[in-house]
Amino acid sequence: MQALVVAAHGSHLNPDASNPTYAHADAVRETGAFDEVREAFWKEEPHFREVIRTLESEEVFVVPLFISEGYFTEQVIPRELRLEGWDPDRWESDGTSASEATLEAEDVGKTIHYCGPVGTHDAMTDVIVGRAESVTGDPDVGEGVGLAVVGHGTERNENSAKAIEYHTERIREMDRFDEVEALFMDEEPEVDDVTDYFESEDVVVVPLFIADGYHTQEDIPEDMGLTEDYRLGWDVPAEVDGHRIWYTGAVGTEGLMADVVLERAADAGADVGDAREAIRSAFDESVANDVGGASAGAGD
Repeated sequence: MQALVVAAHGSHLNPDASNPTYAHADAVRETGAFDEVREAFWKEEPHFREVIRTLESEEVFVVPLFISEGYFTEQVIPRELRLEGWDPDRWESDGTSASEATLEAEDVGKTIHYCGPVGTHDAMTDVIVGRAESVTGDPDVGEGVGLAVVGHGTERNENSAKAIEYHTERIREMDRFDEVEALFMDEEPEVDDVTDYFESEDVVVVPLFIADGYHTQEDIPEDMGLTEDYRLGWDVPAEVDGHRIWYTGAVGTEGLMADVVLERAADAGADVGDAREAIRSAFDESVANDVGGASAGAGD
């Protein structure tokens, strides 16, 4: 038997913060790739500390639903899971290349495959592009369009910016979008000045956050000038300084994120069968439906 644990931050203040975690866990659960699938949180129940003890499977794959390697993925989660012999050096990572470490939870006799965070996996690049497809309803979006990948940014953790810059460069190398830039909330270049960094009339803005909350639903829309008051909402696309801004909201709410969770587990040795194909097929179908709905509406 093999089990999957999707480990996320959660929130005591925002009841919607855990929604993406449950949605992606449900999507994986429906594929039947794992005998057991559990969600676990730092700020909500079920907690990191108890989740391993609720499983019957002796082999457990733990995938952190976090964007960057840092305090939570390197210290909090391994400590709360009580993983024997854990050390961040076991990932042999430069800040964006964490893979997996196999350890023992000896008090319950289980083998734990502790994976790197979803945010630094190469498959996240496809999720960012998928987010652009979803918001525009165009599966071929790119030509004539700029793409901004937005992160929090902080001087306290250099890995926070590394993840943003890593995926920005990977998308740039695809040569799909006319322009691709990394922007930040708390360091230069800042998302407040998004239109200063693009010549393209259409710009898709994708925040590399796991869940929608204060930053993605209040700060960023107001900072970009999409709205004067987030409570009044904003148009998608919104006209700002002669540009059309297609703001997607948090990347972590994209359905394709479940594929990244599966990728992480598969890289650690999990047998996921054709689960990834099922997730991607469902995503492609949802984008196609969005395009069809948009076409039908335009013809009415």
